[in-house]
Amino acid sequence: MAGAAPQGLPPGGLVDPEVIACPYPLYARLHAEAPVWQDPATGFFVITRYADMQAVIRDTESFSNDLLFLERRPRTAPAEAERILREEGYARPQVLQRNDPPRHARYRRLVDRAFTASRVRAMQPYIAGIVDELVAPIAAAAARGEPVEFMSAFAIPLPSIVIADQIGVPRADVASVRRWTDALLDPVGLMISPEREVECARETVEFQRYFAARIAERRAHPRDDMLSALVAEMEGEEPLSTEEVLNLLEQLLTGGNETTTNALGSALLLLLRHPEEEAKLRADPSLVANFVEEALRMETPVQGLFREARRDVTLGGVTIPKGAVVMLRHGAVNRDPEKFEEPDRFDVCRANAGAQLAFGAGVHFCPGAMLARAEMATAFRTLLDRFAGFELAEPDFVPRYRPSFFLRGLERLPVRFRLAGTA
Repeated sequence: MAGAAPQGLPPGGLVDPEVIACPYPLYARLHAEAPVWQDPATGFFVITRYADMQAVIRDTESFSNDLLFLERRPRTAPAEAERILREEGYARPQVLQRNDPPRHARYRRLVDRAFTASRVRAMQPYIAGIVDELVAPIAAAAARGEPVEFMSAFAIPLPSIVIADQIGVPRADVASVRRWTDALLDPVGLMISPEREVECARETVEFQRYFAARIAERRAHPRDDMLSALVAEMEGEEPLSTEEVLNLLEQLLTGGNETTTNALGSALLLLLRHPEEEAKLRADPSLVANFVEEALRMETPVQGLFREARRDVTLGGVTIPKGAVVMLRHGAVNRDPEKFEEPDRFDVCRANAGAQLAFGAGVHFCPGAMLARAEMATAFRTLLDRFAGFELAEPDFVPRYRPSFFLRGLERLPVRFRLAGTA
């Protein structure tokens, strides 16, 4: 049976607006009083301790990542959204992140080839070039004394361009890639309107048809890109289907877009709120890599991911019944006081910042983690080098986060940048 819930928690659980705005007081209470907690709003069992999350990740037989279990839950999407996906789109088979060993390994091998350490190192000049392109208009605005909305000017386009280039999407279609990413992720966040749900279904089908056409093109005329590499596997010993390739692309786009965007915005907001830590980075630029780890720990872009209990399991003194949905709450785990001393303190010199689990662990460790780190580190080295300082452009700015059960990303971040060499 579930453990007793602490009294006085937000009535909406993890989807309560108060929690979306700032989940950390709730996490602190759960660490102390109910580290394995059944969220009243969703019924999900929420894991908030570092050691418990690692135990779940290691036990792939008891905790499944085959997300078909979510499809078996009562559906709340409008019938029209369901009809659009069923009748107008392609089937969505379980691949990569939505699969368990040993089947998972086949898909993982295909994706890992694109994110090897040597390949990411070779991409450094390319990433730096895109960062320079995006910084140029920010610098021009700074020269005019004008503020910049950082999310739309930098945090959204950087990862969108990088992942689109790697897959083989023309730059002219990058805006569509971002729009499709939102449409694929918004329904999973559990907090959108019925009208938006239908819109997301239409845009998901648009995404599928766009890439089905690109798959046909690559079969006829292969290129040096990730899409061509996946299409080549459609003729292999274990040929991939069009539906499997589409689902792999879906996960590459959502993973390569949304999470890095969220991390970039949150990392800059941390520096804006902690000028003493920004000063440390300026005094010692070698700390930037550790700052990236600490920012990922403090403001984890993917706050939680799912598992299904395949049998009754007791964890933290709580019995999780067979068939229950489990949420590994990365955002809470990364502030576990048993793992991180003074977990709510932002410290770019934190010795164990790299122990954060923002990218997960085990067989489902994010394949694009190294690329995301490279994008973030390159971005902040450039921003710190090109600008003498930055501050919030609105003194009374209150951050608003996109409504989502499992993601944490700023809607906007107005910043005033000051060019190096200016007062």
